[in-house]
Amino acid sequence: MTAITDDSQDQHQHRERVRAGIRRGAELSIAYLLMNILAATIASYGLFANSPAVIIGAMIIAMLLGPITGISLALVDSDMKLLLRGLGTLVAGALVVMATGLIIGTIHSDVPVSQEIMARTAPNLADLVVALAGGAAGAYATVSPRLSVALVGVAIATALVPPLAAASILLARGEVDAASGAFLLTFTNIVAIQFASSVVFWSAGFRRVSRTKGISFLVFFKSNAVSILILGVLAVVLTDSLHEALTRRIYESGVQSTLQREFDNSPGSHLVEVRFDEAERGRSIIRAVVRGPSPPSAAQVAAMEATLPAHPGRRPVELRVRFVPTTIINRDGVLLEDAAFHGGE
Repeated sequence: MTAITDDSQDQHQHRERVRAGIRRGAELSIAYLLMNILAATIASYGLFANSPAVIIGAMIIAMLLGPITGISLALVDSDMKLLLRGLGTLVAGALVVMATGLIIGTIHSDVPVSQEIMARTAPNLADLVVALAGGAAGAYATVSPRLSVALVGVAIATALVPPLAAASILLARGEVDAASGAFLLTFTNIVAIQFASSVVFWSAGFRRVSRTKGISFLVFFKSNAVSILILGVLAVVLTDSLHEALTRRIYESGVQSTLQREFDNSPGSHLVEVRFDEAERGRSIIRAVVRGPSPPSAAQVAAMEATLPAHPGRRPVELRVRFVPTTIINRDGVLLEDAAFHGGE
């Protein structure tokens, strides 16, 4: 009996230590603002440099996870004071990250938008699932005495500062549509991490008020009703985005394979690149760059165009081939040159 009592007391003391740590992490301070400014600076230049290593490395000093964890615990504990503190700290941190991104984006407005920036402008259901898993991992590390929350916090932070910095950089260039996608990704990550953390805290027994106010399960859902509603809407929207992304990827892969097969039948020809443009008079323009000894005729291009997969949006498709003349030479001399074919490569 004494052993059971001691164990319960140890668990209670551990929960109180965790609560105290979460409250400290949700506090607004100069150090919190400064570290997020530095993280946004490093992340912004990592985005410009198209360097995933720099972007991930920048998150070692990011501190946006603290207030989100505070919000999660506040909803489980029905602690309005902690909820308001966490919200205020999160907003302040997001604002300094945005301001930093806007300044850097304005200063370097001549730097091309990188693939790492654009990769954060089209969120889908996979991003929501990743954020839920990351939030659960971070919360579990917070309540477990055997795990370090620092490492998990860094991993989760990569889902927060980079898309927010990317959105600000794009906003500084006036690219509102792309910026809105990055903002949606940031919002999705925040809500998913918060809800997953609340689930873990509730499951781990962090439900002080629920013991006296009815069934704890119902209290949890009432406290997180807004998050659940938002997640439901996001799931519908992002599922549609995922379907569109997969459909488009399958279509583009089919086009690439078809053109590759067609040009493989032309001796010495090599398909270098295929690009897709959807913004020309309602048509889908497929631009293929081809190297070889002789260009395809208009009739051959028309025949290739007829074999392409149907556009997922039912748009008319036009194939345009940019031909780059190529001469193939080995130690014995010219193998392929102009329209003449002298032998295999």
